[in-house]
Amino acid sequence: MAKRITKSASAAAASSLAEPISTREYQARRADVLRRLSDGTGSVGLVLAGDAAEVRHGHWVPDLFFYYLTGITSEPGAAVLFDPTHEDETRRISLFLRPLNPEADRWDSFRDTISLGLRERLGFGNIMRLGHLPDMVSAAARRAHKLACLHPFGNYHAPVSADLALFRKVQERVVGVSIEDRTDLLRQMRSRKSPAELALMRRAIAITAKGFEAARAVIRPGGSEMEIAHALEATYRAHGASGPSGGATAYNTIAGAGARSTLLHYNGNDQPTASGDLLLIDSGAQFAGYAADITRTYPVSGKFTTQQRDMYEIVLEAQFASIAAAKPKARMTDVLNASREVFAKRGVLDHFWHGIGHHLGLAVHDADPATELQPGHVITIEPGLYLPSEQIGIRIEDDILITAGGNENLSAMIPKRVADIAR
Repeated sequence: MAKRITKSASAAAASSLAEPISTREYQARRADVLRRLSDGTGSVGLVLAGDAAEVRHGHWVPDLFFYYLTGITSEPGAAVLFDPTHEDETRRISLFLRPLNPEADRWDSFRDTISLGLRERLGFGNIMRLGHLPDMVSAAARRAHKLACLHPFGNYHAPVSADLALFRKVQERVVGVSIEDRTDLLRQMRSRKSPAELALMRRAIAITAKGFEAARAVIRPGGSEMEIAHALEATYRAHGASGPSGGATAYNTIAGAGARSTLLHYNGNDQPTASGDLLLIDSGAQFAGYAADITRTYPVSGKFTTQQRDMYEIVLEAQFASIAAAKPKARMTDVLNASREVFAKRGVLDHFWHGIGHHLGLAVHDADPATELQPGHVITIEPGLYLPSEQIGIRIEDDILITAGGNENLSAMIPKRVADIAR
C-alpha cells in the first residue's frame, strides 16, 4: 500500500537544505564500477564525457553516466578509464582531461593544472591529459584482452556509442581482444538512489511544489498559458533550481489549456485560458542536476464541469491503483496494468494513450535497469485520459520512491483531490 506523507513531513521536505553529492560518494561509485569489472580476469572500461557540441541553455552538458561518476560539469572531451589489471593501484581508475590552452580557456573558464590539490578535489589518484589516453587504453587492452562497453548502445539508426567506436579501433590494432556488453552496470547503479541523491530529489520536488502553488495563483479565465509557465519557472529559479545544463527546469514545461491539454508534448504555452477549459501542467524543477516531474490538471474557472469531474475521478482512481501496485519485485508492467484495469472497467481504456511512467533521477527519463522494482528506485506514475473532441485532457503524475515496505509518494504535498483543488 502506498505510504501517505503527513503535512508536517511535507513541510520538512520543502524546507530541508540538501547537500551536494560528496567527493567521497563519487569515489565510492567509481570503486564499485572497478570492483564489478574486476570479476574474473578483469575487463577494461571507459566512460566518456562527450564533446563540446553538447550544449543546452548555453552550457556544455556532460554525458550523464560521466557526471554520475565524477560530478564534473566543465570538461568536454574528458574520460575515465577503469583498468583493473594495472599493477599500480593509483592507475586503476584514471581521469583524462584536455590540455590547458590559456588563450582559449580565458574565454570560458579558469582551468587548473594537474596537482595534488586537483586530485584531492576531484577524488582521483591519477589525472592525466588526453594525449596519454591512447597509450593507456592500448596497454590495458594488451593486459586484459577484454574491453567492456559501459555506455548504452544506440539503435541501428543512431550513432555507435562512443566507447564501442573507440574499442573497435583498439581491436583492429591489438590481436585477441574481445568486446563485451556491460551496459547494464551503470544503468543499475544509477537506478538505485543513495540517501544523498534522494535528498536532492526531495529538494527538486519541494521547489516544484512551490512552482505549482505560484501557478495556481495566476490561473484564471482570460489569462494565458505563458503567464502560468513563467510563474512556475520564475519560482523554480527563485528557490535555487539548477543543473549541469544551466536551466532551472528538468524539461520544457507543458501548460496546455482546452484542446491543447490533449497534446502529450505540447510546449507552445502561448495561448489564452478560457472559462470551461481544463489546464494541464506538466513541469519539474531541477536541483543540483536531479529532476522532478509532476503533472496536475486544473479547471481554469476553479470548478470542474460534471463530465470533467467524472473523468478526473477516474484518472485519480487509476493513479491510486498504480501507486498501490508499485512495490519491490513488481515490474512497471504491473504498475501499468493496475491503471489499465481501472480504465477498462470504466469503459475509457481507448482514451489512455501512453505508458504509466518511467524512472526518474539525473534525467527525466532516467537510466532504466530493465529489472523488477527495488528499494531506492524512483519512478513516475502518470495515467491520463484524452478526449480531443471534448477538449478534455487529464493527467495526474507523482514521483514515487520504492521502499522496502512499499513506496512513498515524494510529491504528495501537491494537491490533486477534487476538494483540495476547489479550495
